[in-house]
Amino acid sequence: EVQLVESGGGLVQAGGSLRLSCAASGFTFEDYHIGWFRQAPGKEREGVSCTSSSDSSAYYADSVQGRATISRDNAKNTVYLQINSLKPEDTAVYYCAAVRHLLLQRLWAASTFYDYWGQGTQVTVSS
Repeated sequence: EVQLVESGGGLVQAGGSLRLSCAASGFTFEDYHIGWFRQAPGKEREGVSCTSSSDSSAYYADSVQGRATISRDNAKNTVYLQINSLKPEDTAVYYCAAVRHLLLQRLWAASTFYDYWGQGTQVTVSS
């Protein structure tokens, strides 16, 4: 059974930091690109970051560029997303997702192409 389980969300003050984790099982983790997405109430799901399967290349949305770092540990089947200098507009449910084949340079943020999804973890940033 394929599973992606996010953790690390919570309530944090603006300016603070969080490290989200995505633990995967049920598929060959190192063969998959892993993306982080978020969805705020009343808004569409948006791509936050992605790490490639082959060389761990990283992609970031403009909204988190310079504040976020994505990393993966293939030995632990886990991807991490560190976000610093959190802002109230970062408040959302954060999801991780996995895809095996995708032209990341153009489509990493296109959620429709991802094969597997986690249930999400809530991040709330207070001002």
